[in-house]
Amino acid sequence: MKYYVVSDVHSFYKEMSGALSRKGFFRDEEPHKLIVCGDLFDRGTESVKMQSFITELMAKDEVILIRGNHEDLILELIENSDMYFSRDIRKTHHWSNGTLETVSALTGMDVLNDDYKQIMDKLKETPYIKEIIPSMLNYYETEHYIFVHGWIPSVTISSYWEDGYLPYPDWRHASKKMWDEARWINGMFAYFQGITEVGKTIVCGHYHCSWGHYFLGDAKSEFDDGSKFTPFRRNGIIAIDACTAYTKKVNCIVLED
Repeated sequence: MKYYVVSDVHSFYKEMSGALSRKGFFRDEEPHKLIVCGDLFDRGTESVKMQSFITELMAKDEVILIRGNHEDLILELIENSDMYFSRDIRKTHHWSNGTLETVSALTGMDVLNDDYKQIMDKLKETPYIKEIIPSMLNYYETEHYIFVHGWIPSVTISSYWEDGYLPYPDWRHASKKMWDEARWINGMFAYFQGITEVGKTIVCGHYHCSWGHYFLGDAKSEFDDGSKFTPFRRNGIIAIDACTAYTKKVNCIVLED
């Protein structure tokens, strides 16, 4: 099977479809599927187009969806909407992370002025909440690859300076809490600390791949002149988050397995 793989497209439908076009996704007449390694929405302006595109692929069984931390965020917003809308919603992380942009786009309602309970009720009826998120996987595995959002679940070791990671051998059967935490891991950092899977390459998103090129590679900067947002590849890892909201680019890799 041929897999076209993207991640963290964040409602930038034009940029994603352009990347897929350049790789031949829409011209490919052989069996193939799109894998999205999480974070379909938020930050961009084309949530409605993204939703339509994904549901069309779902109907044709041509997409595999991995759950990202932004999918967790929108469910957390729904669950705790009473708390968030009882104060200035613009001062919450749901505003800064772009979650509310997606809510507004998919419901057609004004999150600052319309009744929030009606907004949440309408949001719950969208394909994003009713169809897309329920179909998402924690990971997808083929003979040679493992597709995740952040990284595979690991044991977190906290220190004064930063978190570190130790292997969790039974990660495939990790608890919901461990998977929730794994979606926030910088996979390149975990890889650097030796969290890998023998005989497999882990394909991840979530964290901008310029981090790996800078801290683990030869790039001169993480964000400024000399930074690289192309896929970060090493033996056992391919990180593909192009930081699309910043670069306006989407990385797409093509794998056969």
